[in-house]
Amino acid sequence: MSAFEDVLYEVQDRIAVIRLNRPEALNAFTAAMGNGLRNAIGAAVADAAVRVIVLTGAGRGFCAGADMKLLQGIQSDAAGVQKRAAGADAAVPDFSSDLGPDVSVHYGGRFGYMLKAKKPIIAALNGPAAGLGLVIALYADMRFAGSEAKFTTSFAQRGLIAEHGASWLLPRLVGPAHALDLLFSARKFGADEAERMGLVNKVFAQSIFMDEVMAYARALADSVSPRSMAVMKAQIWKSPFQDFETALAVADAEMHKSFKSEDFKEGVAHYLEKRAPRFRGC
Repeated sequence: MSAFEDVLYEVQDRIAVIRLNRPEALNAFTAAMGNGLRNAIGAAVADAAVRVIVLTGAGRGFCAGADMKLLQGIQSDAAGVQKRAAGADAAVPDFSSDLGPDVSVHYGGRFGYMLKAKKPIIAALNGPAAGLGLVIALYADMRFAGSEAKFTTSFAQRGLIAEHGASWLLPRLVGPAHALDLLFSARKFGADEAERMGLVNKVFAQSIFMDEVMAYARALADSVSPRSMAVMKAQIWKSPFQDFETALAVADAEMHKSFKSEDFKEGVAHYLEKRAPRFRGC
């Protein structure tokens, strides 16, 4: 297990499991945790042994939002807000990719690197996700929730607004009317409602939650091409900035590239030979 500040990191079965790690505070988010999260995801992207990233919380929660002590400090020191919010440090991981269309010009800000990362990121919402914690989950490529998980945007109850791209991401998942309801009311809602509105992909019983998430992650790690996943992820996150004809042209160009890849050769070979695939990601 490698150490990143306020974050636990381990690799098992070609899956990087990243846990926000302030369980005594329901993993309330700090600048240090922001750096730890970004650097842990950067390490997973750079590690050729990792094919899938699972992001979850230590203890009984995912993330209770920004640490309220920090929010209180912001009120008395407005000049330091941007510096604290960025939580910048000298070492910034490289999330650039030569697979698929370039999305780097579109996704900046505090968590845009998660959309630029060329490996799938699964948010495993094991418990409460509120405010900034819910926003972080929006940046994952997919979300699974435990049956006892609870959610809230919370911003309107704090005199805040839809932060860090939530106003762009949330309506694309649940539609404008649901997004405005969740943002305006700041009400709490459960995992079943989150699944019905499309915020989470699937809800699993709490007792078997992480087992089910890891089983899905292992299926991705073991049975599909990592190169294909990287290109598909870039295609999906590029598409909001393309018209249909452009997206079609990009797909045609990427298809020709995939025909030349080792993973395409292996994809055909393992099917014909009726054996498990041995994809190399190239």
